[in-house]
Order: sequence, then C-alpha cells, then structure tokens
Amino acid sequence: MISPDFKADLRVILQDARDTLLWKLEGLSEYDIRRPMTPTGTNLLGLVKHLAGAEGFYFGTVFGRPVSAPELWIAGDAEPNADLWATPDETRERIVGGYRRVCAHSDATIEALPLDAVGRIPGERGNDITLHRTLVHMIYETSRHAGHADVVRELVDGAVGQRVGGDNMAPGDASWWVEHRERVECAAKEAAGQRP
Repeated sequence: MISPDFKADLRVILQDARDTLLWKLEGLSEYDIRRPMTPTGTNLLGLVKHLAGAEGFYFGTVFGRPVSAPELWIAGDAEPNADLWATPDETRERIVGGYRRVCAHSDATIEALPLDAVGRIPGERGNDITLHRTLVHMIYETSRHAGHADVVRELVDGAVGQRVGGDNMAPGDASWWVEHRERVECAAKEAAGQRP
C-alpha cells in the first residue's frame, strides 16, 4: 500500500506551475516579455514579479520568515499594480533570479513546517492560515497566472503548450488551427443568432 505524502504532492503541483510560468519567457526578447498584451497591461515578466511577491508574502511574512521580495500593491504601500510590471531598470535576470530565490525560500518554509502550522496574514483583520491552506492558495494563484502566461505567450508569438516536452494540444498544423478557429467562430455566431 502506498502511503500518501500530502506535502510532497502539493509541492510537486506548485513546482510544475512555477516551471510552466518561467518556460513562457524562454526565447522571447526583452520587449516581448514586458509588453502589455491586454487592456489591463498583463505581461509575462510582470506575472513572474507578482508571483515572487506573493510567494514572499505567503511563505515568508505570514509564517514569520521574511524574505526580500517585490511588495504586493494589494498588501502594502506600493503604487497600484507596481508588482505586475517591470520598470526599465528591473532586468529579466533580476526578476527571474529573484523569483527563483523566493521560491527556494518558500520551499525551505514548506520543508521546515508541518502542514498544520499556523501563520498570520498581517493587517487590520489579520487572519490565521495554515501552511496547508497557504500551499493550496499558492497552487491556485500560480496556476491561474501560468494560464494567463499561456494566453499572453500565444498572443506574443503563437507559441502554445502546457509544459516543456508536453504541449497538451490537439494535433494539427497551422491550416488545421485556422479552420478550427473559423469553426468555433461560426458556432459562436450561430448560437448568438448571427449569420455565420
């Protein structure tokens, strides 16, 4: 019989999402990793910077194990969205390296504490939170932003896929995807009562 190792399982899932996020930057220019691809400014390097701040906050500050990380605008005094984009002087190496460093600190926190360890979210209504709940939250948060990175990367250069060596996409060449997209568009128009 296999004994479950819940902490190890959660760590594997979190690391997979981290790896996917960083993979989305590979092979792109400075401009392409920074340029806003949505009306709200979503960009690849900003997603990494934000998640460095989130991991630093949740696995550092919350559990009394502070680490230097970008300040989350929603949890501090930073200007709105400061953690969601990179200034010209914030290099790719600095942000990605910082993310890796903060993740290593998070991993040390995860290793050092039991899943039922309780941390405290600072603030006026400071809430207690277990390491287990924090891991689940950061898996959600990282996976959500890795999904954003999927879409942004596809908008930047058409590259798609879930992870290195396993794109998890239906087989088809460029013409197949053009036909598929047109089929989806026609279905949307028909469902809306428009002429395809």
